Amino acid sequence: MSKAAITGIHGYVPDYVLTNAELERMVDTNDEWITSRTGIKERRILKGEGLGSSHMGAKAVAGLLEKTNTKPEEVDLLICATTTPDYVFPCTANLICDMVGIRNIGSFDIQAACSGFLYALTIGTQFIEAGRYKKVIVVGADKMSAITNYTDRTTCILFGDGAGAVMLEPNDEGFGVLDSIIKSDGTGQHHLFQKAGGSRYPPTHETVEKRWHYVYQDGPSVFKFAVKNMADVSAEIMERNHLTGADVAWLVPHQANKRIIDATAHRMGIETDKVMININKYGNTTAATIPLCLFDYESQLKKGDNLVLAAFGGGFTWGAAYVKWAY
Repeated sequence: MSKAAITGIHGYVPDYVLTNAELERMVDTNDEWITSRTGIKERRILKGEGLGSSHMGAKAVAGLLEKTNTKPEEVDLLICATTTPDYVFPCTANLICDMVGIRNIGSFDIQAACSGFLYALTIGTQFIEAGRYKKVIVVGADKMSAITNYTDRTTCILFGDGAGAVMLEPNDEGFGVLDSIIKSDGTGQHHLFQKAGGSRYPPTHETVEKRWHYVYQDGPSVFKFAVKNMADVSAEIMERNHLTGADVAWLVPHQANKRIIDATAHRMGIETDKVMININKYGNTTAATIPLCLFDYESQLKKGDNLVLAAFGGGFTWGAAYVKWAY
Protein backbone atom coordinates (compact mmCIF):
# COMPACT_ATOMS: atom_id res chain seq x y z
CA MET A 1 0.00 0.00 0.00
CA SER A 2 1.29 3.46 -0.93
CA LYS A 3 2.00 5.89 1.86
CA ALA A 4 1.01 9.55 1.77
CA ALA A 5 4.19 11.57 1.47
CA ILE A 6 4.63 15.30 1.89
CA THR A 7 6.12 16.36 -1.45
CA GLY A 8 6.00 20.13 -0.97
CA ILE A 9 5.49 22.79 1.67
CA HIS A 10 4.83 26.51 1.55
CA GLY A 11 3.97 29.11 4.17
CA TYR A 12 2.71 32.66 4.42
CA VAL A 13 2.68 35.25 7.18
CA PRO A 14 1.42 38.85 6.97
CA ASP A 15 3.85 41.78 6.79
CA TYR A 16 2.75 43.58 9.96
CA VAL A 17 4.90 42.68 12.99
CA LEU A 18 3.38 43.09 16.46
CA THR A 19 6.30 43.23 18.87
CA ASN A 20 6.40 42.81 22.63
CA ALA A 21 7.39 46.46 22.84
CA GLU A 22 4.15 47.47 21.13
CA LEU A 23 2.13 45.22 23.43
CA GLU A 24 3.75 46.97 26.41
CA ARG A 25 1.98 50.13 25.25
CA MET A 26 -1.37 48.34 24.95
CA VAL A 27 -1.61 46.29 28.15
CA ASP A 28 0.17 45.90 31.50
CA THR A 29 2.99 43.59 30.42
CA ASN A 30 6.65 43.68 29.42
CA ASP A 31 9.08 41.93 27.13
CA GLU A 32 10.86 40.00 29.88
CA TRP A 33 7.60 38.64 31.30
CA ILE A 34 6.32 37.55 27.88
CA THR A 35 9.59 36.03 26.73
CA SER A 36 10.33 34.13 29.95
CA ARG A 37 6.86 32.56 30.08
CA THR A 38 6.11 31.94 26.41
CA GLY A 39 9.25 32.37 24.32
CA ILE A 40 7.45 34.87 22.07
CA LYS A 41 9.18 38.04 20.86
CA GLU A 42 6.83 39.06 18.05
CA ARG A 43 3.88 37.86 15.99
CA ARG A 44 2.43 38.68 12.56
CA ILE A 45 -0.98 40.36 12.21
CA LEU A 46 -3.15 40.41 9.08
CA LYS A 47 -4.26 43.96 8.31
CA GLY A 48 -6.71 45.05 5.62
CA GLU A 49 -10.47 45.28 5.31
CA GLY A 50 -12.25 42.09 4.34
CA LEU A 51 -9.20 39.84 4.65
CA GLY A 52 -9.67 36.57 6.52
CA SER A 53 -7.97 33.22 6.96
CA SER A 54 -8.67 32.36 3.32
CA HIS A 55 -6.41 35.21 2.17
CA MET A 56 -3.42 33.68 3.95
CA GLY A 57 -4.39 30.12 3.05
CA ALA A 58 -4.64 31.04 -0.62
CA LYS A 59 -1.20 32.68 -0.50
CA ALA A 60 0.26 29.48 0.96
CA VAL A 61 -1.51 27.25 -1.57
CA ALA A 62 -0.57 29.43 -4.55
CA GLY A 63 3.06 29.25 -3.45
CA LEU A 64 2.78 25.49 -3.01
CA LEU A 65 1.34 24.99 -6.50
CA GLU A 66 4.13 27.04 -8.05
CA LYS A 67 6.82 25.34 -6.00
CA THR A 68 5.66 21.81 -6.86
CA ASN A 69 4.90 22.70 -10.49
CA THR A 70 1.29 21.62 -9.96
CA LYS A 71 -1.58 22.91 -12.06
CA PRO A 72 -4.81 23.77 -10.21
CA GLU A 73 -6.71 21.17 -12.26
CA GLU A 74 -4.35 18.43 -11.02
CA VAL A 75 -5.42 18.81 -7.38
CA ASP A 76 -7.92 16.15 -6.21
CA LEU A 77 -8.84 17.38 -2.72
CA LEU A 78 -8.18 20.34 -0.42
CA ILE A 79 -8.65 20.26 3.34
CA CYS A 80 -8.31 23.39 5.46
CA ALA A 81 -7.76 23.29 9.21
CA THR A 82 -8.92 26.54 10.80
CA THR A 83 -10.45 27.86 13.99
CA THR A 84 -11.10 31.27 12.42
CA PRO A 85 -13.05 30.61 9.21
CA ASP A 86 -13.97 33.60 7.07
CA TYR A 87 -17.65 32.72 7.43
CA VAL A 88 -19.80 30.18 9.24
CA PHE A 89 -20.41 29.01 5.67
CA PRO A 90 -19.23 28.54 2.99
CA CYS A 91 -16.15 26.86 4.38
CA THR A 92 -12.74 28.47 4.09
CA ALA A 93 -11.46 25.58 1.96
CA ASN A 94 -14.06 26.50 -0.71
CA LEU A 95 -12.85 30.09 -0.67
CA ILE A 96 -9.19 29.10 -0.97
CA CYS A 97 -9.97 26.88 -3.95
CA ASP A 98 -11.79 29.73 -5.67
CA MET A 99 -8.95 32.16 -5.02
CA VAL A 100 -6.27 29.90 -6.55
CA GLY A 101 -8.36 28.60 -9.45
CA ILE A 102 -9.05 25.08 -8.20
CA ARG A 103 -12.45 23.91 -9.44
CA ASN A 104 -14.78 20.91 -9.21
CA ILE A 105 -13.07 19.04 -6.38
CA GLY A 106 -13.99 18.19 -2.81
CA SER A 107 -12.90 20.76 -0.26
CA PHE A 108 -13.84 21.15 3.38
CA ASP A 109 -12.75 22.55 6.74
CA ILE A 110 -11.55 20.75 9.86
CA GLN A 111 -11.93 22.39 13.28
CA ALA A 112 -9.79 20.88 16.01
CA ALA A 113 -8.25 24.11 17.30
CA CYS A 114 -4.46 23.96 17.52
CA SER A 115 -4.49 20.25 16.65
CA GLY A 116 -6.36 20.98 13.43
CA PHE A 117 -3.45 20.53 11.04
CA LEU A 118 -2.63 17.09 12.48
CA TYR A 119 -6.28 16.07 12.23
CA ALA A 120 -6.45 17.29 8.62
CA LEU A 121 -3.16 15.59 7.74
CA THR A 122 -4.46 12.32 9.16
CA ILE A 123 -7.65 12.59 7.11
CA GLY A 124 -5.83 13.56 3.92
CA THR A 125 -3.49 10.61 4.38
CA GLN A 126 -6.44 8.19 4.27
CA PHE A 127 -7.52 9.37 0.81
CA ILE A 128 -4.01 8.79 -0.56
CA GLU A 129 -3.56 5.40 1.11
CA ALA A 130 -6.97 4.23 -0.12
CA GLY A 131 -5.92 5.02 -3.67
CA ARG A 132 -8.76 7.48 -4.16
CA TYR A 133 -6.63 10.55 -4.86
CA LYS A 134 -3.14 11.37 -6.11
CA LYS A 135 -2.74 14.98 -4.97
CA VAL A 136 -4.23 16.21 -1.70
CA ILE A 137 -3.48 19.67 -0.27
CA VAL A 138 -3.69 20.15 3.49
CA VAL A 139 -3.80 23.74 4.75
CA GLY A 140 -3.53 25.20 8.23
CA ALA A 141 -4.66 28.84 8.35
CA ASP A 142 -5.74 31.07 11.20
CA LYS A 143 -6.35 34.78 11.70
CA MET A 144 -6.24 34.63 15.47
CA SER A 145 -6.10 38.42 15.74
CA ALA A 146 -9.79 38.39 14.75
CA ILE A 147 -10.76 36.70 18.03
CA THR A 148 -8.04 38.06 20.33
CA ASN A 149 -8.94 40.56 23.04
CA TYR A 150 -6.14 43.12 23.05
CA THR A 151 -7.13 44.34 26.51
CA ASP A 152 -6.56 40.87 28.02
CA ARG A 153 -2.87 40.60 28.92
CA THR A 154 -3.09 36.83 29.43
CA THR A 155 -4.13 36.00 25.86
CA CYS A 156 -3.18 38.91 23.59
CA ILE A 157 0.52 38.14 23.97
CA LEU A 158 0.10 34.62 22.60
CA PHE A 159 -1.51 34.69 19.20
CA GLY A 160 -0.51 35.60 15.67
CA ASP A 161 -1.77 35.10 12.12
CA GLY A 162 -0.40 32.83 9.42
CA ALA A 163 -0.91 29.88 7.08
CA GLY A 164 0.95 26.86 5.78
CA ALA A 165 0.12 24.21 3.18
CA VAL A 166 1.52 20.81 2.24
CA MET A 167 1.06 18.58 -0.78
CA LEU A 168 0.38 14.89 -0.15
CA GLU A 169 1.11 12.32 -2.88
CA PRO A 170 1.48 8.53 -3.02
CA ASN A 171 4.90 7.09 -2.21
CA ASP A 172 6.02 3.47 -2.61
CA GLU A 173 9.55 3.86 -1.21
CA GLY A 174 8.57 3.81 2.46
CA PHE A 175 8.47 7.58 2.94
CA GLY A 176 5.53 9.64 4.14
CA VAL A 177 3.07 9.72 7.03
CA LEU A 178 3.77 6.33 8.57
CA ASP A 179 1.54 6.62 11.64
CA SER A 180 -0.68 9.11 13.44
CA ILE A 181 -2.69 9.36 16.64
CA ILE A 182 -5.49 11.86 17.27
CA LYS A 183 -7.33 12.22 20.58
CA SER A 184 -9.83 14.46 22.35
CA ASP A 185 -11.45 15.08 25.72
CA GLY A 186 -14.55 17.28 25.76
CA THR A 187 -14.30 17.88 29.50
CA GLY A 188 -11.68 20.49 28.67
CA GLN A 189 -14.10 22.63 26.70
CA HIS A 190 -14.46 25.41 29.27
CA HIS A 191 -10.74 25.89 29.79
CA LEU A 192 -10.02 27.14 26.27
CA PHE A 193 -12.84 28.30 24.02
CA GLN A 194 -14.73 31.09 22.29
CA LYS A 195 -18.07 31.24 24.06
CA ALA A 196 -20.25 33.11 21.56
CA GLY A 197 -20.69 33.14 17.81
CA GLY A 198 -22.02 29.62 17.37
CA SER A 199 -25.55 28.21 17.62
CA ARG A 200 -25.51 28.01 21.43
CA TYR A 201 -24.86 31.74 21.89
CA PRO A 202 -25.51 33.55 18.59
CA PRO A 203 -24.21 37.13 18.35
CA THR A 204 -26.22 39.69 20.30
CA HIS A 205 -25.47 43.07 21.85
CA GLU A 206 -25.09 41.25 25.16
CA THR A 207 -22.54 38.71 23.88
CA VAL A 208 -20.50 41.51 22.32
CA GLU A 209 -20.60 43.62 25.48
CA LYS A 210 -19.51 40.63 27.57
CA ARG A 211 -16.61 39.98 25.16
CA TRP A 212 -17.73 36.41 24.58
CA HIS A 213 -16.50 36.47 20.97
CA TYR A 214 -12.87 36.49 22.03
CA VAL A 215 -10.61 33.58 23.01
CA TYR A 216 -10.91 32.65 26.68
CA GLN A 217 -8.13 30.61 28.24
CA ASP A 218 -7.65 29.27 31.75
CA GLY A 219 -3.88 29.33 31.47
CA PRO A 220 -2.81 27.07 34.36
CA SER A 221 -5.31 24.33 33.46
CA VAL A 222 -4.41 24.42 29.77
CA PHE A 223 -0.70 24.36 30.54
CA LYS A 224 -1.10 21.32 32.79
CA PHE A 225 -3.18 19.36 30.27
CA ALA A 226 -0.97 20.37 27.34
CA VAL A 227 2.31 19.37 28.97
CA LYS A 228 0.99 15.95 29.93
CA ASN A 229 -0.99 15.05 26.82
CA MET A 230 1.35 16.41 24.15
CA ALA A 231 4.27 14.65 25.82
CA ASP A 232 2.29 11.43 26.34
CA VAL A 233 1.05 11.17 22.75
CA SER A 234 4.52 11.92 21.39
CA ALA A 235 5.98 9.16 23.55
CA GLU A 236 3.17 6.82 22.44
CA ILE A 237 3.83 7.35 18.73
CA MET A 238 7.54 6.69 19.32
CA GLU A 239 6.95 3.55 21.36
CA ARG A 240 4.59 1.92 18.91
CA ASN A 241 7.01 2.64 16.04
CA HIS A 242 10.04 1.48 18.06
CA LEU A 243 11.75 4.88 17.92
CA THR A 244 14.20 6.34 20.41
CA GLY A 245 15.20 9.94 20.75
CA ALA A 246 18.32 9.15 18.74
CA ASP A 247 16.18 7.93 15.82
CA VAL A 248 14.22 11.18 15.55
CA ALA A 249 15.81 13.86 13.37
CA TRP A 250 13.26 16.54 14.30
CA LEU A 251 10.43 17.15 16.73
CA VAL A 252 7.89 19.45 15.05
CA PRO A 253 5.74 20.70 17.94
CA HIS A 254 2.76 23.01 17.96
CA GLN A 255 4.10 26.44 18.90
CA ALA A 256 1.93 27.31 21.91
CA ASN A 257 4.45 27.90 24.65
CA LYS A 258 8.22 27.31 24.82
CA ARG A 259 7.90 25.60 28.20
CA ILE A 260 5.38 23.09 26.81
CA ILE A 261 7.69 22.40 23.87
CA ASP A 262 10.67 21.88 26.17
CA ALA A 263 8.71 19.48 28.38
CA THR A 264 7.62 17.43 25.35
CA ALA A 265 11.17 17.21 24.00
CA HIS A 266 12.48 16.15 27.43
CA ARG A 267 9.87 13.39 27.70
CA MET A 268 10.87 12.13 24.23
CA GLY A 269 14.59 12.24 24.99
CA ILE A 270 15.23 14.70 22.16
CA GLU A 271 17.98 17.31 22.31
CA THR A 272 16.96 20.95 21.94
CA ASP A 273 18.88 21.33 18.68
CA LYS A 274 16.50 18.80 17.09
CA VAL A 275 13.35 20.75 17.99
CA MET A 276 11.77 23.08 15.45
CA ILE A 277 11.09 26.47 17.03
CA ASN A 278 9.63 29.62 15.48
CA ILE A 279 7.27 30.71 18.26
CA ASN A 280 9.67 33.58 18.95
CA LYS A 281 8.77 35.30 15.67
CA TYR A 282 5.21 34.12 14.94
CA GLY A 283 3.58 33.35 18.29
CA ASN A 284 0.77 30.80 18.31
CA THR A 285 -0.81 30.69 14.85
CA THR A 286 -3.04 27.76 15.91
CA ALA A 287 -3.53 25.39 12.93
CA ALA A 288 -0.68 27.04 11.03
CA THR A 289 2.16 26.43 13.50
CA ILE A 290 3.27 22.97 12.33
CA PRO A 291 3.28 23.67 8.57
CA LEU A 292 5.02 27.01 9.19
CA CYS A 293 7.71 25.16 11.14
CA LEU A 294 8.18 22.71 8.27
CA PHE A 295 8.37 25.62 5.84
CA ASP A 296 10.94 27.51 7.92
CA TYR A 297 13.13 24.42 8.41
CA GLU A 298 12.63 22.88 4.95
CA SER A 299 16.21 23.56 3.86
CA GLN A 300 17.51 21.57 6.84
CA LEU A 301 15.37 18.49 6.16
CA LYS A 302 16.89 15.48 4.42
CA LYS A 303 15.21 12.60 2.62
CA GLY A 304 14.62 9.80 5.11
CA ASP A 305 14.59 12.02 8.20
CA ASN A 306 12.28 10.80 10.95
CA LEU A 307 9.95 13.55 12.14
CA VAL A 308 7.48 13.52 15.03
CA LEU A 309 4.71 16.10 14.74
CA ALA A 310 2.82 16.88 17.96
CA ALA A 311 0.02 19.26 18.92
CA PHE A 312 -2.46 20.16 21.63
CA GLY A 313 -5.49 22.42 21.35
CA GLY A 314 -8.80 23.57 22.76
CA GLY A 315 -11.56 21.08 23.22
CA PHE A 316 -9.30 19.48 24.37
CA THR A 317 -7.72 17.92 21.28
CA TRP A 318 -4.24 16.54 20.80
CA GLY A 319 -2.26 14.22 18.57
CA ALA A 320 1.01 13.16 17.01
CA ALA A 321 2.25 11.86 13.67
CA TYR A 322 5.32 9.95 12.58
CA VAL A 323 6.58 11.21 9.23
CA LYS A 324 9.55 9.96 7.19
CA TRP A 325 10.57 12.92 5.05
CA ALA A 326 10.31 12.18 1.34
CA TYR A 327 12.62 14.72 -0.30
